[in-house]
Amino acid sequence: MRKYLWIGLVLAGLMACEETYLPKPPGYNRIDLPVHSFERLSSGYPYRIDYSTYSRVEADSFNIAEETWVNLNYMDFGAKVHLTYKRIDGDKVDFRQLSSDAFRLTSQHQVKAYGIEEAVLLTPNGYTGVVAELTGEVPTQFQFFVTDSTKNFLRGALYFNTAMKNDSLAPVIEFIKEDMAHLMNSVEFVD
Repeated sequence: MRKYLWIGLVLAGLMACEETYLPKPPGYNRIDLPVHSFERLSSGYPYRIDYSTYSRVEADSFNIAEETWVNLNYMDFGAKVHLTYKRIDGDKVDFRQLSSDAFRLTSQHQVKAYGIEEAVLLTPNGYTGVVAELTGEVPTQFQFFVTDSTKNFLRGALYFNTAMKNDSLAPVIEFIKEDMAHLMNSVEFVD
């Protein structure tokens, strides 16, 4: 009797395994994004901007000699927005050189970028801005510069501290792009 019980259990187990197994597609972690909120950066810099309260303003450690360069560190997202400021001085640094450098830095990503979309805009304070949005597996997905073309030039670039695929970072990229758009529209140069 025991022998028939074991044979019955084995047969039942084999018959139950007829369904084919399909692996689940890879998923991405859920990212809960906060509501946009901003603070004004004004003291000690030749520019004023509204920056996200979810970022921390840090001195740029790459080039310590440039005291007006800052990073907006989004620690929760592993991202930084690098802001570089240059004073336009016709004898030493001119607008053509700065804008050419900004376009060159963006075009260096053409090797891995699927596309680069650029747009020119006018900020509410009357400054000219150029936005470059890069798609593909590039280290920076969004770059911009804002200038009055006579005295001031502010450039920004978004970088992540991770090698993850950009499609998994898409919600965070969009969130920070909105912050950067607000930052660009709030730029005010102090003469």
